[in-house]
Amino acid sequence: MKATFFGEGLAGEETASGEKFDPKEYVAAHRELPFGTRVKVTNPETGKSVEVRVIDRGPKDKDRDIDISKSAAKALGMKEDGVQEVWVDKIEEAPKSASKDN
Repeated sequence: MKATFFGEGLAGEETASGEKFDPKEYVAAHRELPFGTRVKVTNPETGKSVEVRVIDRGPKDKDRDIDISKSAAKALGMKEDGVQEVWVDKIEEAPKSASKDN
């Protein structure tokens, strides 16, 4: 899977879940997982992992699988070009009542 990171210019913008994006939080965008789902993202090159929460839809680029916040990307030791091969493991899916998905 390939990960990219959200641009910091989106800080304060409303995400698809209705939550405001904060690049300091460990959050993610995924095309299918319900909002609120927690996933573990691991960089196989560094062995570092972070837990992120899905709050938005994306990535728009079809050859990418997940967007993560810049702070999560930094903690993973993501490449400077912003694209990284990662492993993604679902930790906890949000309850249906907690999700604003349509």
